[in-house]
Amino acid sequence: MLQIPVSSSSSPTFLSWCWSLNPPSASSSSLPPTYSFPTNSVSKRRRKYPFRVMNSTKVEDDYHATLKALNKRGRTPRKSLGQHYMLNSSVNDQLVSAADVKEGDVVLEIGPGTGSLTNVLLNSGATVLAIEKDPHMVAHLRERFGGISSFTVLEEDFTKCHFTSHLMTLLNTPDEENFKHAKVVANIPFNISTDVVKELLPMGDIFSAVVLLLQDETALRLVDASLRTSEYRPINIFVNFFSDPEYNFQVLRSNFFPEPNVDAAVATFKLKQTADYPPVASTKSFFSMVNSAFNGKRKMLRRSLQHICPSLEIENALQSLSLPTTSRPGELTLDDFVSLHNLIVKA
Repeated sequence: MLQIPVSSSSSPTFLSWCWSLNPPSASSSSLPPTYSFPTNSVSKRRRKYPFRVMNSTKVEDDYHATLKALNKRGRTPRKSLGQHYMLNSSVNDQLVSAADVKEGDVVLEIGPGTGSLTNVLLNSGATVLAIEKDPHMVAHLRERFGGISSFTVLEEDFTKCHFTSHLMTLLNTPDEENFKHAKVVANIPFNISTDVVKELLPMGDIFSAVVLLLQDETALRLVDASLRTSEYRPINIFVNFFSDPEYNFQVLRSNFFPEPNVDAAVATFKLKQTADYPPVASTKSFFSMVNSAFNGKRKMLRRSLQHICPSLEIENALQSLSLPTTSRPGELTLDDFVSLHNLIVKA
């Protein structure tokens, strides 16, 4: 979900907003007619990645029933929870397609909100474990999907939730050789993006892929690990250590209500198995070294890492890797950091 400015005193309900754009005729029902959402919002920034902009006017989900239920409860998006409503079901279809969700898959969904993405996941034949913080949305979800055995919702804050026991129950199989990994498909609040990524990416023993709808700029930063840029940070090392990331497509801001100030994007993280992680004796000591290096981003490594070993040893290690002795953290790739760690950090 996006974190968006919403004024509780002035925000219109979704229904009144739709009516203002396309007023119903006197003979129409009390629900707003299907609306073709705006398509004139275009990102101006040049990009390195080829991508598709998802802004179709196709509407398949039962939004009218969902919105009627929300209006009945007097619900509007809550700024404190970063809530927004997805208007375009085609985005949900593409999100599920990016995760390659198939019949029998177990999917973790974070922040299901109104259940529009949940609906697509269930229609794909998945078993869905949803985690929702808002008790009003939980009540709505249980009312909407309560009769479906393949749906479970936990009223929890994801950043504090111990969901693995629930997930392992759904994944339980007597044959470990045929263990099928779960997937994560979610539209998450921007303000917990980093927390979600750090929590999920090291879980390759449970998940095969994590597909998230993020702020566009965040998605690009997480996927792009270009050296010698101001955006190159420890999180890039982290993401590529535990996964193979991919930028899928941009989602224009006009696909949400209320409309946020930024566009979104879908990114896929294909998780690595433990055996495929870069070879380090300890991931804890490895990331401790990486964080120390970037704490002094403008400093040479022979100075920022001298609490680990003498500067001369660091210089010798860099030379043995064919790297300048004056190297700074922004000049090293993931493989460079792994090799340096294995040379200077004592087991």
